[in-house]
Amino acid sequence: MVPGADDTTMALVPVAPFLAALLAPWVKRFAHVFAGWLLALVPLSIFAALVRFIEPVAQGEVFRFHLNWIPAHAFDTISSGIDFSFYLDGLSLTFALLISGIGTIIVFYSGAYLRGHPQQGRFYSFILMFMGSMLGLVLADNVITLFVFWELTSITSFLLIGFDHMRQAARRAAIQALVVTGGGGLLMLAGLILMAGVAGDWNLSGILSRGAVVQESGLYLPILVLVLAGAFTKSAQVPFHFWLPNAMEAPTPVSAFLHSATMVKAGVYLLARLTPVLGGTPEWHVILGVFGGATLFWGALQALRHADLKQMLANTTLASLGLLVLLIGLGTEVGVMAAVVYLVAHSFYKAALFLVAGALDHETGTRDITELGGLRGAMPVTMLGAVMAAISMAGLPPAVGYIAKEEMYLGLTDGGAGQLVALLVVIAGNALMLVVGAVMAIKPFMGPLRPTPKHAHEGPLALWLGPLVLGALALAVGFVAEYAGETFFAPAASAILHAPQGDTLALVKSHVALKVNPLDPLFWLSVVTWGAGVALYLRLERIRNFLRRLAAGLGWTADTVFDAWMWGLVGLSDRVTRFWHHGRLELYLLVVFIMLAIAVNVPLLLIDGLPSFNEVPGLTFYEWSVVAIAVLGLAAVVFARPRLVAIVSLGIQGFAVALLFMLFGAPDLSFTQFMVETLSVVILALVMTRLHLDRRDARDFEDLLRDGGVALVCGLGITSLIVAVLNHPLDMRLTDFFDKTSVAIAHGHNIVNVILVDYRGLDTFGEISVVMTAGIAILALINIRTGGAQTGVGARKERDRKAAAKPAQEDGDAA
Repeated sequence: MVPGADDTTMALVPVAPFLAALLAPWVKRFAHVFAGWLLALVPLSIFAALVRFIEPVAQGEVFRFHLNWIPAHAFDTISSGIDFSFYLDGLSLTFALLISGIGTIIVFYSGAYLRGHPQQGRFYSFILMFMGSMLGLVLADNVITLFVFWELTSITSFLLIGFDHMRQAARRAAIQALVVTGGGGLLMLAGLILMAGVAGDWNLSGILSRGAVVQESGLYLPILVLVLAGAFTKSAQVPFHFWLPNAMEAPTPVSAFLHSATMVKAGVYLLARLTPVLGGTPEWHVILGVFGGATLFWGALQALRHADLKQMLANTTLASLGLLVLLIGLGTEVGVMAAVVYLVAHSFYKAALFLVAGALDHETGTRDITELGGLRGAMPVTMLGAVMAAISMAGLPPAVGYIAKEEMYLGLTDGGAGQLVALLVVIAGNALMLVVGAVMAIKPFMGPLRPTPKHAHEGPLALWLGPLVLGALALAVGFVAEYAGETFFAPAASAILHAPQGDTLALVKSHVALKVNPLDPLFWLSVVTWGAGVALYLRLERIRNFLRRLAAGLGWTADTVFDAWMWGLVGLSDRVTRFWHHGRLELYLLVVFIMLAIAVNVPLLLIDGLPSFNEVPGLTFYEWSVVAIAVLGLAAVVFARPRLVAIVSLGIQGFAVALLFMLFGAPDLSFTQFMVETLSVVILALVMTRLHLDRRDARDFEDLLRDGGVALVCGLGITSLIVAVLNHPLDMRLTDFFDKTSVAIAHGHNIVNVILVDYRGLDTFGEISVVMTAGIAILALINIRTGGAQTGVGARKERDRKAAAKPAQEDGDAA
């Protein structure tokens, strides 16, 4: 591949949907029924902008865009900084075109599907943010940028799945998806950070060329497990598969987008992208093969158990994701090419069939396949889209699904026993998916017309145009297989393998062709698949009943285990809260200081870092005077009976520290310390006088001994830590940095003020906010104590008490 060229257009690709999401509610408010048309122009424009990259990317060129964030010199072992960076090659371009192209159809479709919904503007915002998150994910170069967009896909999918938030099932499904994918994302982040540290680069474009370094390190297996945790949870591999069928609680446009080109394929994208770094090892082949094969078989089998069209399609998505993971796990040129071709084929036919299911539900009032039939006359255009998409799903020529099936069989017929097992699983999975494709194309439209909850009729243009276009594309790509192979499939495979474009193209483009050759063994594998699929379709009802009885006999499933885990987590949190948050401030402070003593002293003891105190420092008489003042103040705090005296005495300590700052040449810091101590004493004194806590209660000797011991251990530990630090040479790099840059960058000669206002601007702002919040709380407490207006639970109880007493008083007055 040639060195990448900078292109600022790439920055607008993931940002534009977020900007459109901000305007979407207003567009819906003023454009009404035309809002879908107008907002669909955003992904359409992105698609058009990406089209101009097709030719140069097919020639092997890559494009980059980056904004500096954290410079490289902030890290000791990593050569690159953390940037907001994007990287466009054959793989990311293929994903971006699918996301923006199918996204255009989804937004357009949503205008008709959700017409009249009071929250349609909100839906447009969510779907556009989801689109931008996925575009940012597939274009991200920096691993931190990738993680940011990775988590944004989880957040936006949570909003979409729970869009109908008044239903408990939708809320549960949204939380389930967020917990599973979010938890996996955090594990993935740890793996990406380890990988960047080992490879010495934060950018994927740099890490890809250092796969040998990563695989030879002792951290390879932890990196692999952590990255696979993120990929498997996002792409719903067994045993993390249960969230995906439950996500069907989302509106159908979300299901179509989520299952065809976006979130569920994010894990597949990550595995494909990191194949040069993590792939090729026995661990890679075994783990991806086992989990991918299990997910393929489980999803395809579960699809036959359901009569709901969306559930059937959702489970076949599980099967397809497992198939993609299995093919990527092969690691061969043909296996990778098969994964790329199937990725495109699945995106086309799955989006089309979900939109068909939505149109059927919208126009008939049901998605139950047992209640649908004979709609060929009422919905002929929808039927045409379903048939074209089902042909590709069934792997029949001339659709691109047939080419993908041939490619995967080719990649599984030149290995040993392991590949033979994988081949049998793939044949079974493809046969089961053929059954679902046949159900989608035949059951709702053939046979006698059945009565439906709504009068069946063809929907508006927006409901049938999407399935028609996507179904036609699924067939059309098969007729231009050579062109598609050279322009799209081979560049994407080349990006996955991270090999020179010419070498990869020569290896794989000859396989991408429309082949119906009765003498080819691959053709007979397809015949076996078709025959098995037809046999299963003819026994569909019997198989469905058997699977339902089998499922009813299972006491525990992954879904119920998740519920039990969540309830256990809630119960544990409740017990921990009740144990620790008991409302006794004294115990709170005791626990805090005990933990402080442990945190300070234990590390010093473990590393033998306790300093020696052999020499008494040579202080001047006035320095000893300050020490004496501090000691006298300490004695006053300990032995003072009135709290007000203790508070004033506590201020003596702060004033002594301020004097030390002044003596050692820090007048600004000394002045700040004087102000803080003065205000603290004044505020505490005001509070104490308002609360009338004049004298401290007598305490037991055991309590004094306990609290004094903890305080003494904390003080000795902090003193030891400070002395240990001072015994080492002071690192002046940060001091020199502030000295050199405070005037040049921040235009301030007072370095302390520059640090507070410029270098620590957000931190200082946060501290000010905390102080303001504390002041408001103190004012509220004083107001309550002095009889001001009261609010909250206590005030409500008082009002209820007075209201209950008032009738009794009136009765007494009457008597």
